Amino acid sequence: MFRRNILMAALAYFAVVSPLHADEIVTHAKITTSMGDIVVELDTEKAPASVENFLRYATSGHYDRTIFHRVVTGYVIQGGGYSKYFNERAPKDPIAYEGDNGLKNLRGTIAMARGDIPGSAQAQWFINLQDNEELDHKIVEDLPLYGYAVFGRVVEGLDVADAIGAAETGPGGEFEAEVPVEPIVILRVDPAAWTAPE
Repeated sequence: MFRRNILMAALAYFAVVSPLHADEIVTHAKITTSMGDIVVELDTEKAPASVENFLRYATSGHYDRTIFHRVVTGYVIQGGGYSKYFNERAPKDPIAYEGDNGLKNLRGTIAMARGDIPGSAQAQWFINLQDNEELDHKIVEDLPLYGYAVFGRVVEGLDVADAIGAAETGPGGEFEAEVPVEPIVILRVDPAAWTAPE
């Protein structure tokens, strides 16, 4: 019931700016950045908790005016946690681990960042700029090797993600490296209606 309420709240929020009908499930989100827009398709079937979590942060305004605080050229771009002054936005409780959902950290996928504990993902997420097999969940000698939960993929604006990934980086805030010298801002994240181009 809680999950359905979150999805319905996201729909109600978006109904103001989109012709989506109230009974439609949110399947896409637009990440508006200072370098352009990125549209992601959300996998509500294989990563329901991660999608619900992402939409909850998005529709509450948590991501508004945060930055990409970690940029590794040709690897990942990560954001969703810090303002341009490196003030950390207070996250909500961690969500259940979904890294074993079968989705791979391929180029253009979006995944939840986390700490050392598998079930520690909160607000931050990253976009893979290449196939990152080492970030996938695996079973090795009958034991789990925990990965990072993919919950969607970029369907428009991968060139924007690549451009962000090419930014000059250095130290910033509490981080010793990998921070864009010129802040790259996530202006907002919204549920979105999207149709594949013909």
